[in-house]
Amino acid sequence: MITLKRFKAIEAVLRQAGHGPSIDWSEAIPEPADPDAFAAEAIYVICNSGFRNSIARPIFRNCMKAVRSGRSAADVFGHEGKSAAIDHVWRDRDVLFAAYQSEADKLAYLQTLPWIGPVTAHHLIKNLGADHAKPDVHMERLARRDRTTTAKLCRRLAKQTGYRIATIDTVLWRACAEGLLSSSIYEAKGWKAAFRPKQFLSSRS
Repeated sequence: MITLKRFKAIEAVLRQAGHGPSIDWSEAIPEPADPDAFAAEAIYVICNSGFRNSIARPIFRNCMKAVRSGRSAADVFGHEGKSAAIDHVWRDRDVLFAAYQSEADKLAYLQTLPWIGPVTAHHLIKNLGADHAKPDVHMERLARRDRTTTAKLCRRLAKQTGYRIATIDTVLWRACAEGLLSSSIYEAKGWKAAFRPKQFLSSRS
C-alpha cells in the first residue's frame, strides 16, 4: 500500500530532482479568468491525449501560436481529429466558457467538448482549478494494487498530508511518468520492486 510514509518518500525524491514547483502549483491552480484561458487548458489536454507530455508540450505551443494568429491548428499539427477539435474550441471559446461557468455538473459538461472523454475530463477539470484526480493508466494501476480507486487513494492521502486531492494525483502521476515509481511493477510485485529512487536520481546526475 502507498502509505503516508511512502508518499512522503516519493515527494522528497521528486523535490530533490527539481519537481517542487509543479507540486506547489497543484496546491494553487487558478480557475480560468477568461475564455482564452479556458480554451488554452482544453487545447492542452486535447494535445496530451494519448501522447507523452514531453511530446505534447511543443505540439500545444505550436497549435496555440497558430490559432492565436488566426490560422488552423492543422497547419502545424497533422492529427486531423485533434486539429479540428482545437479549432472548434478556440473558435467557440466565448460560448463554451460561458456554458462551463453556468453548469452545475462541470465534469459532465467538459465531456461534451470535442476530443474530451471521461478520463481526460478529469485532467481538464483539474487544470481548471477543481480538486480532482485523473484516473489514468498509472493511477489506476496504483489503485488496483491497493484494492481501491484512484479517487479514494488520492482522498485518503490528501486527508493524511493536508494536500489537495489534485496535488496527490500530481505527485503520484509524476513519479510514475518520470520513472521513479513503476506503476506496472507496483501492480504486479509491490512497493519494494517498483520504487527506484537511486536509479531515478542517478539518471539525472
